[in-house]
Amino acid sequence: MTQPALPRLSTATIGQVRAGVLLPSYCRASLAPGIVHLGLGAFVRAHLADYTEDALARVPGAWGITGVSLQRPDQRDRLAPQNGLYTALQRDGDGVRARIIGGVRRLLVAPENPARVVEAMADPGCRIVSLTVTEKGYCHDPATGRLNAEHPDIRHDLEHPAAPRSAVGMMVAALGRRRAAGLAPFTVLCCDNLPHNGALVAGLVADFAALQGGPLAAWIARNGAFPATMVDRIVPATTPADLDAAAAATGLWDAAAVTHEPFRQWIIEDRFVDGARPAWHEVGAQLVGDVTPFEHMKLRLLNGAHSALAYLGYLAGHETIVDAVGDAALRDFVRGLWCEEIIPVVPAPPGTDLAGYADALLARFSNPAIRHRTWQIAMDGSQKLPQRVLATIRERLARGLPIRRLALVVAAWVRYVGGVDEAGQAIDVRDPLAGVLRAALDAAGDDAAARVAAVIGIEAVFGQDLPRDAGFRAAVTNAYWALLAGGARAAVAG
Repeated sequence: MTQPALPRLSTATIGQVRAGVLLPSYCRASLAPGIVHLGLGAFVRAHLADYTEDALARVPGAWGITGVSLQRPDQRDRLAPQNGLYTALQRDGDGVRARIIGGVRRLLVAPENPARVVEAMADPGCRIVSLTVTEKGYCHDPATGRLNAEHPDIRHDLEHPAAPRSAVGMMVAALGRRRAAGLAPFTVLCCDNLPHNGALVAGLVADFAALQGGPLAAWIARNGAFPATMVDRIVPATTPADLDAAAAATGLWDAAAVTHEPFRQWIIEDRFVDGARPAWHEVGAQLVGDVTPFEHMKLRLLNGAHSALAYLGYLAGHETIVDAVGDAALRDFVRGLWCEEIIPVVPAPPGTDLAGYADALLARFSNPAIRHRTWQIAMDGSQKLPQRVLATIRERLARGLPIRRLALVVAAWVRYVGGVDEAGQAIDVRDPLAGVLRAALDAAGDDAAARVAAVIGIEAVFGQDLPRDAGFRAAVTNAYWALLAGGARAAVAG
């Protein structure tokens, strides 16, 4: 679509915004950057930046955001002409609420100048480096949680430390500069859906620093902070219709608008270098001693169900999550998945009723104003399944409990990455292991059991234990046969 005949959102035009739109309440011109965020996608701009906007309104401070794109310049090219300003649209069945977010003060594109990114993190004013780089952005082995030293980006960064490509390489380079300058390290705040994400990223940073040699790894271990977090807000990819809605709400054209549901949650382990952080705790974020119960609840109930609906829903012909839960067979399947297989092995966080949490999730998934595409959620399944689905399967197998529904989710993924849907149409499979998966399936031929065995034998996804578990192999194979025989809708009802 082309830009409508409206002024473009920017510092010069923000005064023309329509009445009722929430505007920054602080002085943007004097807002110094204190956060460098790696991975400036839609989610962080609708979550961390939204919380930070509220925190700045409550307790002003030097907490502007330097947004870093790690791969492409698209986000910078949309935001730079707008001086970092963008519209966040909160949408539900009751309508649209528009807000202009002003906390993004600098924009960098790592491939264009990685040294500038390292310099921004090494700057004394930077006190937090946060990340939403997706599971695959950590260059790790999802089955073990360890750094993949043979990953091309990691090998490059070890050989070219002054021009790193990976998020881990950039952070270690900046931490090394801070140590040399006698500065404290920054807090590393992972906001990706990874189990024990703080400890995991700490381990990856330690692995990389150890491969470089020298005293840096020990210095980071003594002085650094890697708090665990749990983030929750449904943020679908922005569509042309969303840009039109932002223009209608504000009276200004915004090429970088994001849309999100009303619900938001942020659980943060209260562990920061020198205690330095925005007043997130005063605007709804929960600072806790142990994030683990909240993380397990969200990863396994929300993200696990999202993946189930993504693969089964896509195969059944549903474009979005709201379409999938509108299908009675899939809706009943997800309820059974929660009640019978996930909730019984997930400890409830303090003060939380898991059955009530599941009911609230179903209501959120049913929000007609949030068009979250099944294809979008289905991306990168090799990186997502270990924590969203396989961890629950391992716990149930260890207790001798059935895994019929969970096995069907795995089988749906196996069929999905085969690249052809139930109508015989090609699937655009996006996954860092797409080549490995394709080769395994091609070698297996058309035999269903062989295809399942080939995929679940991939150690980087399933580890060494699950491929050897006869009960797991049988459950996934039977589920795969059910998908072939009657399709996804019949399989979930079986």
